[in-house]
Amino acid sequence: MNASLVLVALMAVMYAAGVYVMLERSITRIVIGFVLVGNATNILLLLMTGRPGSPAFWDDGATSAAEMTDPLPQALILTAIVINMGITAFLLALIYRAWWLARTEAKDAQPDEGDVVDDGDDLPDQVEDADRVFEETGAEADAIKEEQDEGERDDTDAEPGARADGPADIDQRGVQR
Repeated sequence: MNASLVLVALMAVMYAAGVYVMLERSITRIVIGFVLVGNATNILLLLMTGRPGSPAFWDDGATSAAEMTDPLPQALILTAIVINMGITAFLLALIYRAWWLARTEAKDAQPDEGDVVDDGDDLPDQVEDADRVFEETGAEADAIKEEQDEGERDDTDAEPGARADGPADIDQRGVQR
């Protein structure tokens, strides 16, 4: 197996792993994926340099220009490394800030010693009260329905909810409008 083929396989695996990890919702996984993709790009640039040759320094005509290696891909790799490190540092700063804010909000969310905390002990009483009100309301609705069926109650007046046996400005609950 040729060294270039190994680098191509390594580059493909790093691109695939980086993109896969970046698809997660965690910011730390996004940073790891970004680093993998950046390093795979550096390997891609390294593979594009072409054949190996002598350094691109002019040594008074001892080496010809055809024997020298192209310095542009090497410069691009250095530039890509600097950009990758800068963006990684920025993302790490974002991670630290998010962690710090979450820790501060969690500390603020905890009650102090003198604060009154609802521990939920009265929840069963509230449920019983709600059930009782629901049953009473259901019984009242059944009584109103029976009155309407017997003709003792007429809710078809011009004002909805007015009682047939009371003033028109009082609704079914007995509240004056």
